[in-house]
Amino acid sequence: MIKLFSSIPRVVVVSFKLFAVLTVLFTVLFAQAKSEQSTKWHEADFVDAYCQGEIEYVLADRTRVDCLTSTHAIEYDWGKKWAESLGQALFYSAMTGKKAGIVLIVNPRTKDRYLKR
Repeated sequence: MIKLFSSIPRVVVVSFKLFAVLTVLFTVLFAQAKSEQSTKWHEADFVDAYCQGEIEYVLADRTRVDCLTSTHAIEYDWGKKWAESLGQALFYSAMTGKKAGIVLIVNPRTKDRYLKR
């Protein structure tokens, strides 16, 4: 039987095998991280899914209302930014003459922390 790596020093063979295993491992981990990243939700995804009016309506001062319906100026934001979204919604309401609306995007685990405020 012919040994494939008989003329190559053992250290080089082991190093090559280790390199090959690590390359495969990092490729798999990178692919998994990439797929998890692509399933991340963004605020715009919720606006696109639930807004029943004009999306990203631009006001005179160049600020943008996330969703402008016939009756409401609605701000979509993450739960932890509830105070900021309140101020924005009130400002958009004053600028458009429509009622202020807020859609807080929350995680089922932490929703109570933000919705009670």
